[in-house]
Amino acid sequence: MKLIIAIVQKEDANKLQHAFVKESIPVTKLSTTGGFLSEGNTTFMIGVDEQRVKKVLRIIKDESKAREEYMNPNMMMTGFDVSRQPVRITVGGATCFVLSVEEFKKF
Repeated sequence: MKLIIAIVQKEDANKLQHAFVKESIPVTKLSTTGGFLSEGNTTFMIGVDEQRVKKVLRIIKDESKAREEYMNPNMMMTGFDVSRQPVRITVGGATCFVLSVEEFKKF
């Protein structure tokens, strides 16, 4: 058994959850507030058999799109002077961890 932990931008969370439901993949969903970019994240924890790992990762990749946004550089904490022009950043996509499960119990 594997545990997949997927961290996605809040904007992608609902369509990703619907895709999991459509494929009958049970998940646990944790929502968090944003950091310095003020963007919220959602963490999905998915326990699956090894043969379903590729399918779950494909769904995550298909439903979690990276996109570019502009932010005010005054919001960034830096130790040097920065220009006052908006900064283009990439947000979204997914960060995934696939972990081996040593033991699984359900009470």
